[in-house]
Formats: sequence, structure tokens, C-alpha cells
Amino acid sequence: MLFKSNIDDSFTKLLKCKELLFVQDIDGVCIPLVSNPLDRVIDKSYVEEVSKLGDEFSVLTCGEHEGKRGVNRIIERAFESESLPKEKGLYLPGLAACGIEYQDRFGNVETLGLSKKERLFLSKIPLKIKDLLSIELLRNFPNVEKGKIDNEVEIAVCDTRYSPAINLNSLFSMVGSELKSKKRLQLIMKNVMDEVINYSVVSGLKNSFYLHISPNLGTHDESEIIKYATPEDIGTTDIQLIIKGALKQAGLIVLINKYVFNRTGKYPFGEDFSVRDAPETIQKLIDLCKSKVPNNEMPTLIGVGDTITSTKDQHSQHWLRGGSDRGFLTLIQKLGEAYNKENQIIFVDSSYGEVYRPSTIDGNFDGITDERDNLKFTIVMNRGPEQYKSWIKEFCKRRSRNSDTYNT
Repeated sequence: MLFKSNIDDSFTKLLKCKELLFVQDIDGVCIPLVSNPLDRVIDKSYVEEVSKLGDEFSVLTCGEHEGKRGVNRIIERAFESESLPKEKGLYLPGLAACGIEYQDRFGNVETLGLSKKERLFLSKIPLKIKDLLSIELLRNFPNVEKGKIDNEVEIAVCDTRYSPAINLNSLFSMVGSELKSKKRLQLIMKNVMDEVINYSVVSGLKNSFYLHISPNLGTHDESEIIKYATPEDIGTTDIQLIIKGALKQAGLIVLINKYVFNRTGKYPFGEDFSVRDAPETIQKLIDLCKSKVPNNEMPTLIGVGDTITSTKDQHSQHWLRGGSDRGFLTLIQKLGEAYNKENQIIFVDSSYGEVYRPSTIDGNFDGITDERDNLKFTIVMNRGPEQYKSWIKEFCKRRSRNSDTYNT
């Protein structure tokens, strides 16, 4: 069985938990996917309700909090105010840039595990990506006007502070439905970002960065595998330059460290713990938790994500499983087993946005998961972000009524 889709039963069980922590992705979960990331919008009522959860709610995203493309700007636009979210504590607390940028709900930001040299290097990268991408697009698509390409490059290159990236969603519209050209765009993106990695090496930062490919087909030789477009699935849409060690499963440990401190006044892994201090494997992360966090301090964890992939390689017949949310959701599932907690895995179908992805609406999970997949969904929100937002808003209302009982 792929999942246990008993939404009401899970809802009731979670309301009874004394120690609880939601760890939620953002894009595709509470914000529908859009072609142009600058067009993202967020539901005010959702923001207001999750703020009631206090330290029981954290985001874990490869996007960023601050900057013109940050989620904080989306929240400010939703409330038509730059001051209200800070005054009322309406920013989404948690980790961004896959674990480097931490903020509380008042927008107080701290950078974890990043050196000055790396920060300086990152500040120069968006312009370099734009130059490289522009050259490649003009060479590969000579029939497209330069003005059109310049505009698309401005949309495609995400000039974020800690995780600069290329996003192909708008560029795909430039080539229509032609599958060969979509694959060519994906290869161009990969080549450009590989060149950026090479640039980091010659800049004396050989072990500082890796490429996060989303969606991906898992890893090979420590590199994520690009998912090329097919008639059924658009495949990879983003490649980000990420600080090495900034994996979502490592970020989950950082969030647990913060949660336990908020409840006990002690950091189980140390006050300065960052993703770069975390072990590399799921099992070692579990072992770390078991050695430092007693059962009564480990919360019941609810992981919420949308980017999970599963594809059978037609040559080897092996399953290629990946997706940027797979790691932290798998760790949540296994921590539940290790601590005998009823941790929950919520999958949100993000195919409802402007970016085509495999859909679950007809009960088909092809491209997402399979019967042999060790990661099992507890709940599937097959009607997308709107269904999930309705669910969590109702949960927040009922949880806040019981705050005196459970938030102790």
C-alpha cells in the first residue's frame, strides 16, 4: 500500500500530541507553483493561522526568506505592509536556502555555517549565471530575438543571496511543446551550473558547494541526477548552487535542536550547530538524535512536502528515487520508528500550479512513488495546496484552543 489516507484519523491523533513540530516545505505546498517565481502569492489567512502554532511550526525550504525573491516579500505584499508582519510575528519561521538561513516568526535572521569568503563568492554568482545563460541561449536559439532572451534570462536567474539558481519554468514557454527543445534547455541549465561549480574550484572553494537539482532522480557518485522532460512529465525545472552540507535532512536536525532549546533551555547538539556539523547519512543522523535527545524531548514530527520522484530506469530496471523533499521526509519517518512516535508524512500534489508535474488526482502515483518505495505517505492532499491549507488552518484553530493543555 502506497499510503494511509485517513485524514480525519491523523487530525485527531495530532491534536492529542503534547510535543509536536510541523516541518513544511513552501513552494508547491502553501504557495502554488508558478512560471515566474516573482509572481508567487500567499494566503493571508494561512499565514495568520500557522502563526498560532508558535514553535510547533517551522518551514524547511530551498528558497530564501530575505531578498527581493524571498518569501518575506510575498508575505509583506499579502498584508500590504512591510511593518505589520514583523510587529505581529507573521513571517514563516524556520530554515531557508536548504539550511543556511534561519529566522524566527518576527523576521530576525541569522546565517548558519557560512564563511565570509563563501558569502563574497555567492554575491558575484547571479551576474555570472546571467552572462553564461545568455551566451548559451543565443547560441542554441538563434531565431529568438535577443530582447526576448534578455527578458527570459532576468526571469530565469534567481539572484538569491545564498542559493542562486536557474529556474526554467518561463523559459519552457519559449519553446512550446517541443520535447527536444525542452531537454536542450535542461542540458543548457546543467552546463551553465557545472561551469559555476568549476569557477568555485578555481576560486579556492573546491569543497564549498554542490548543485541541487529539482526535481531529481536521486544521486550518483554524490551528484544529483537530472530528470529530463518526457511527454508525461516536465522533469527538472531548477538547479541551485547550494552550500555543501545544506541538505534538508540535515536542516531537520537544526530545527529539532532549536525546538528542544525552546522547550528545555538546552541545545542538544550545541548552540552553534549547523547543517555543516550534521552527519551525512540518514542512519548517522538518527544515531545522533538517539544519543542526544531523550524520548520525552523528541516531538512528534509532521513532514509536509511535494517534491518526490520515482522512475524506473528502462535499461537497468532499477528504481531511481529522488526529489528535494525525500531526504527530510524519510528521516522523519525513520525517527518515528526509532522513537516509537506516530510521525506523519503529508504529500501535497503540486501539479495544480502553472508547472506541470505528475498528478495523483486519479489515484495514479507514477513518477512520484511506487509499491517498493520505503518512503510511505500518511496523508495525500491530492487536491493540492488549497486542500492542504484548508486542513492546516482548521488544525491550527483547534490546536490553539487547546494550547493551555498541549503547549506546556
